Amino acid sequence: MIVYRIAPQWQVGLETLEDALQKAIFAACGATQERAVGFVPPRGEAHGPLAESVGGQWILRFMVEAKVLPGSVLARKVQDKVDQIERETGRKPGKKEKRDLKDEAKLDLLPMAFTKMGSMWVWIDPQARTLVLDTGSQARADEVVSQLVELLPAGFAVALLHTQTSPQTAMAHWLKEQDPPAGFTVDRECELKSPDETKAVVRYARHPLDIEEVQQHIQAGKLPTRLALTWDDRVSFVLTEGLQLKKIAFLDTVFEGQAQDEGGFDTDVAIATGELSKLLPDLIEALDGEAEGAVEAAANAVAGKRSTGTVTGPAQAPTDTDPANAPF
Repeated sequence: MIVYRIAPQWQVGLETLEDALQKAIFAACGATQERAVGFVPPRGEAHGPLAESVGGQWILRFMVEAKVLPGSVLARKVQDKVDQIERETGRKPGKKEKRDLKDEAKLDLLPMAFTKMGSMWVWIDPQARTLVLDTGSQARADEVVSQLVELLPAGFAVALLHTQTSPQTAMAHWLKEQDPPAGFTVDRECELKSPDETKAVVRYARHPLDIEEVQQHIQAGKLPTRLALTWDDRVSFVLTEGLQLKKIAFLDTVFEGQAQDEGGFDTDVAIATGELSKLLPDLIEALDGEAEGAVEAAANAVAGKRSTGTVTGPAQAPTDTDPANAPF
């Protein structure tokens, strides 16, 4: 999960968001198309709205389809074409001709290629001004943000959430002093990495971290890149050095008082956004608050790109989720 802060000047309604998304509805790959992206109805209903509101939280779903064309298969097809030219003309194709043959071979193979599909949940909290993407890949997140910057009305700009104290510095302190922030507990997973040229890595899984060995690694200069935490006995997750949240799991206390047959899209969204919208402010506070200036810089950069007609992506200092899974 990657979190962005939305610039305060962006104030639009759900209807405006829906209209903007209509320009980027997902359509499956054509016969010779390698990749297709776009937004689909988050409820999974055909021709349903592309932006859903549950308890004031806006949910979108970004779909990606890609043709799977193994390099070895493409190489064999190119070689077949090269061999045919040599047999028919007695000459060997040059580099430029081989590049053209590769393009031809790709077009020949794409209609027969298997496709791989994945989706990403997109959560916008208009009140808290956060954009949350259900991915651990910055490249995939950048793709979605670029789409939104291009589609949405002027004023939409985001910056990666940035805190006064870096997650790495905070995690090192929590482990060294065995003093997690209020409301959080340290769990049994951690990764420590040396910043020098050795890049030595130590990983702990299902192992207590309140041991002298962990403190010795930190004293020797290794820094935490991942640390498993639990918030308020309700949500467990792994915090990364880049302020990403991975392996998010809602614990039993979240579901107390809920009947087993209760569920569905609205319930899943309400639970996920309800818990995470409380967790995020506590996590920001644990990292000494949010750094200032990043969103303003992003807004200015996007405004400049819009004025020149060259908006290409987010201004800031593509694991796909299974489409059948609940949001976040």
